[in-house]
Amino acid sequence: MEERLKRSETVISNLEKCPEWIEAGNILCYWSLPDEVFTHGLVVKAAASGKNVFLPVVNGEDLIVRQFTGIAEMHDGESYSIPEPQTGAREVSIDEINLVVVPGVAFDREGGRMGRGKGFYDRLLAGSRAWKTGICFDFQLVGSVPKEPHDILMDKVVSETFTGRDCGG
Repeated sequence: MEERLKRSETVISNLEKCPEWIEAGNILCYWSLPDEVFTHGLVVKAAASGKNVFLPVVNGEDLIVRQFTGIAEMHDGESYSIPEPQTGAREVSIDEINLVVVPGVAFDREGGRMGRGKGFYDRLLAGSRAWKTGICFDFQLVGSVPKEPHDILMDKVVSETFTGRDCGG
């Protein structure tokens, strides 16, 4: 756990240096699972700094986007029991988001992403013009991830040592 937190700090620091992060006013982030880059502190800090921070909420087969208004306003969601903003929190369209910070099981340097297999992010981001940045640990960066026609590529991937490059998205 301590190792993951230390590695996460490096990834988050690299993310916060990206122009897309600095310039974004409306950010869709994620509330991390135990095996993902730890984002809880990032979400709280970004919201406290004046950014509008949103989190995904599982709604059947799709994700909807609700504003983060504080840890006390979260409840366990229907998928993986990931805490989500409660019903009644401001809900927005993905079109209102400037930057999406995306988790994954694996990424490649061309923007390919392997998720957990349910396609939530691919459906949410289909047709979206938001800048998509995948964040991961170095060991999650692989030579190539399998890609299918419906898979959404990341515009940038950020890890501990790979500080990202525009992937052409």
